[in-house]
Order: sequence, then structure tokens, then C-alpha cells
Amino acid sequence: MQDTSRHPVGRPVSACLTAQVGSHDKWALLRDLTIAAEDFGLGHRPLSVLKALLSFWPERELPAEPGAAIVFPSNRALSERLSGMPESTLRRHLAALVRSGFVRRHDSANGKRFARRAGAQIGVAFGFDLSPLARAADALDQAVTEATLRRERIAVLRARLGMLRQRLLDTGAPEELLEAARLLLRRKCPEDVLAEIVSRLEAALPVEATTEITAPSAADSPQVSASNSQNERHIQESDRFYSDSVSTQPASDAPVDSSGPAEKDSDLTLPRIAETCREYRAFFPDAPKGWHELVAISHRLAPMMGVEPPVLHEAQRIMGPERAAATLLCLLERHADIRKPGAYLRRLTQRAKQGSFSVNSMLSALSRRADPGNCQLTI
Repeated sequence: MQDTSRHPVGRPVSACLTAQVGSHDKWALLRDLTIAAEDFGLGHRPLSVLKALLSFWPERELPAEPGAAIVFPSNRALSERLSGMPESTLRRHLAALVRSGFVRRHDSANGKRFARRAGAQIGVAFGFDLSPLARAADALDQAVTEATLRRERIAVLRARLGMLRQRLLDTGAPEELLEAARLLLRRKCPEDVLAEIVSRLEAALPVEATTEITAPSAADSPQVSASNSQNERHIQESDRFYSDSVSTQPASDAPVDSSGPAEKDSDLTLPRIAETCREYRAFFPDAPKGWHELVAISHRLAPMMGVEPPVLHEAQRIMGPERAAATLLCLLERHADIRKPGAYLRRLTQRAKQGSFSVNSMLSALSRRADPGNCQLTI
């Protein structure tokens, strides 16, 4: 009894049994060639033309016997199937397919494409022979394997490149090397180029950063607060309230305090910053009513100035959110003289970590900007 409630799925068994020996699925061949197209010097446009040629072959199975898979569409028919591709462009891509060896011309005496029938069968046909594509099935399968492995290696190299660049942002690496890494992450590049820049970044890492990390013993592992059947909660980010004065944070969330004596003076106040720094008013006319508004303004100004989020977050961690916001407003005052504000802020963060940076000195220098001789920032 046949179940008529279900629609048949897949190809009938009879079609599989009648397939010729040595034939291959034409769409599977096209898929493999698309994956490994770079290895054969083919772009997406020649592949589109090849897909159109395969659509003129009536069977799904493509025979591998020479001359057994000839299609003879006219340029007009091909152009219509390719959504109106110009004939000059079509001829150029057909020539690329012939050069690649996956398509072979089987021309008539006058170069026309046509077929002559003998009864119900085609006696002779002149056009494009697609059988070389079927004969290249083994080479395509090997090329797909190699292309997949290459893409996986490139993905690993790009992940390592991003990780190394992020680590070198905190160690004062050469700006040219970091910029080259950033540009490579934004474009598609060969594997050898990625491997070279990764080697250069690894060589630029400090010695302590390249030491191998050993697995901690059971005695050194920290105790979690939950039971073994639960996961320790990880708090990535928390909202903090900033009062009108410099807030006192808990010891667990406090930034690294490595500032010098001048940085701890009480004259670093919000009114002084708002009075000294005026350039931000072109974007935010209203004066900030509290430290939390000043920090919010710095977050919005940073991408306008070309300061990347990791650089700003590191400055906030070392200096504190309020002092980092004040530093950013000071850099905005001299934005026309600073070629790379992100690198400048990163350098100031390193000096703050060493205890040799003072925001008060920058504000004092800016307060004397009416005198051209006293306009430079002092750090």
C-alpha cells in the first residue's frame, strides 16, 4: 500500500540507476569549483556564466566522456539567462572558462553553435563541451580540501593577529606596526602576509608577555562561592554613579592609583575643567552638571577624535573615569596639533601608570593659552 500523504523527497531510484558510469552531479561540481575558484583563477562572473551553461544541459548528471556534454546556446540566450549581461562581457568570461580548461570549444566550420539531429537523437553538435568539468572531479575534490584547510589557517592567523595587536596596545609598540596590523584585519590578504605580520608582532611582545603560562595546581585554584553544580557568575560591566566631586570607589573596583602628588590636589574640579576646556561645547553646548555627564561626554567624543574604545577603557582604568575624561577634553583643545590622539592618550596612560603625569599641568597650560608662548601642553 502506498502512502499518499507524503510527498516524495529526493531523486527517484531509477534516475540513480540509469546514471552513466563516470558521470557526476553538475551542481555538485559547480559548488566545489566555487569553493576553490581562487586556486583556478576564476571569479564570480565566470562562475555565473558556467552556471548558465550548465543550465542548458538537460540532465543533472554530467558525463565525463569527451564530446558527450555539448551545449549550444546562442549569446542572446546566454545573455537573457544571465539577466542581460552584455555580449562583450559574456565573450570575455567565456574565454576565461576556456582558458581554465573546464570548458572546451567544439566549433563548427563557420564558428556557429548549432546541432544536427538524426531522427530523435542529436547526430552532431557544435558549441561548448562541458565534459572537462566532469573529468576534473578528483582535482576539484582535492582543491576543495586544500582551500578549506587554508581558510581555517587564515582564520586562526587573523584571530592571533587581533589578539597580539590588542596586547601590544598596552606595551607601547611601534605605531607603524600596529597600524599595519589594523589595516590587515580590515582587508583580505594571503596567508603568508598574515604569517609574517604575526611573527613581527610576536617578536615585539615583551619577554614577560611571551612566557608560557603553566596550569595552576589544585591548591592554587580560587574557591568559588557557589556549589559544584553551578557556574561562578561573571560580571563584565557595571553602571557606576559619579557624584559632583571625585567619587571614592570600593577597593575591588578602584582604578590603579599611580599618580604623582600633583594629581591628588583638590583643584581638579568640574567647574575648572568646564571653564578651561571649551572646544567640546561645539558638540555639547550645555555644561556638564556632574562627573557622570562629563564621563558620558568623553565616551561620545572619543570615536569622533579617533580614539579606539580599548585605549579609552585602559585610560579610565589607570587614571580613573573622571581624570581620563578631563584628559580627553584637554586633547580636544589641541586636536589640531595632535596627529594621532589615540596614540597620544595611550602614551599619557603609560606615564600615568608610572606616576609622572598630571592633568592639572595640562589644565594650567591650557588656561594660559591666550599667550602664544604658553599654549603647549605640559605633561
